[in-house]
Amino acid sequence: MNPIIKVTDVVTRFGDNVIHDGVSLSVQKGEIYGLLGGSGSGKSTLMKEMIMLLQPASGEISVFDYDLNKISRMEAASLRRRWGVLFQQGALYSSLTVMENVAIRLKEYTKLPAELIREIVYMKINMVGLPDHAADLYPSELSGGMVKRASLARALAMDPRLLFLDEPTSGLDPVGAEEFDDLILELRDMLGLTVVMVTHDLDSIWTIVDRFAVLGDKKVIAEGTLNEVMQQPHPIIQQFFKGERGRLRSGYGK
Repeated sequence: MNPIIKVTDVVTRFGDNVIHDGVSLSVQKGEIYGLLGGSGSGKSTLMKEMIMLLQPASGEISVFDYDLNKISRMEAASLRRRWGVLFQQGALYSSLTVMENVAIRLKEYTKLPAELIREIVYMKINMVGLPDHAADLYPSELSGGMVKRASLARALAMDPRLLFLDEPTSGLDPVGAEEFDDLILELRDMLGLTVVMVTHDLDSIWTIVDRFAVLGDKKVIAEGTLNEVMQQPHPIIQQFFKGERGRLRSGYGK
């Protein structure tokens, strides 16, 4: 089976600063795939390259078999309709209600009548666990967890097959983070999504991620399931998973 996303020998530079130096990985259909690494390892940068917000200096990225280096403007526009993105801080428009935020892409990319768009928006906000009345609220009136869910509803508005999440549990309390992880797992199974998740949350890695890549030393230092990655002797792997927080989460040292 061809991977949904394939990254091959990607090099990313900002001036003289090299972020990626030969990064390669693949994401298979239907899996929740994590991008893990320390601050500055280029997790979010790599995701932005996958969604065509940034372009690497060299290497190849393909999504749904489209080579992003060679894609036409029309193909790029079509491809963007096949994925949804949840950015780290939600990126909701503060001057728009939740209803208006979720409806943006439906109004931009479809010719659906206003009443049908309204029905779709209510369906999406209910799908992510928000009540109907949240549709009329502004982002400033939402809790942090509600902002995440509203942003997720917007990401799902066009029925994407691929979902990108940038630090989805960042800023949430442990209960809220666990509930959000459960929601992602439920939506993946219900909608048949493929999910790419940038995260440093070990709980997410342990509970919902199928496979993941660990970025470090400007490369992918390990890729695979949790058990496969934890067998790697690289110091960054040991620090992540066998440090104090890793031992507490996995039961080591009890």
